[in-house]
Amino acid sequence: MKFIVAGHEAVTASEFTELALGIDLELFTGPAGGESERERAARLDVAREVLAELHLSAPELAEFAESLLRTSPLSGRPVVRRSRRKPVRRPARLSSQSVGVAA
Repeated sequence: MKFIVAGHEAVTASEFTELALGIDLELFTGPAGGESERERAARLDVAREVLAELHLSAPELAEFAESLLRTSPLSGRPVVRRSRRKPVRRPARLSSQSVGVAA
């Protein structure tokens, strides 16, 4: 079954929610890949402005958006992107069963 909202096809449940409610969920939950302190501050500023407008126009939707904000770690440290670690080459292990011993 296809879910089409305002001419857009929703593939996942979160996409359907975004299209049906008209808000970007990542604005309130944060991106999956992490963000810098500056990006996080900017996102939360916009989220607070959107919440203020939602409280006036759609109080139920504002409550939902606030619950999304509570699910993200607002008071914790921001997620820091780690650099990729170089793969470590390890010598192959030899088992005692595969090693032949000459008599």
